[in-house]
Amino acid sequence: MSALSAASQHENDVLMVRPGKWTLTVVTLLRHETLRFNELKRVGGISQKTLTITLRELERDGFVTRTMFATIPPRVDYELTELGRELLQLADSLRLFAERNREQVLAARERFDASGGEPAIRLVHAE
Repeated sequence: MSALSAASQHENDVLMVRPGKWTLTVVTLLRHETLRFNELKRVGGISQKTLTITLRELERDGFVTRTMFATIPPRVDYELTELGRELLQLADSLRLFAERNREQVLAARERFDASGGEPAIRLVHAE
């Protein structure tokens, strides 16, 4: 692998945010306060395993910090880092985009479903 392609691959990896289904939800929940693992889990619909994986990925990428307390039972708190707060801005932008374009997306889904799940094909002849 050339030095240029290795550098390019590294740059792409650093810039890649790999949001899972729950990533933006967890980031949004941590918006105003530090939360314990079980408080995050109470969101509903997220399994312990999925939450654990999501939090580890967020911590690995520097979006969340984890603080462990030597208590019985053990207590673990999660909070956003400055980088996580920047990701929160992205989550807010995505939410605003979804709100602004909701009707268009629903209409597109209806057209797609009405066509039997087959996308409309535009055939263009070369001149």
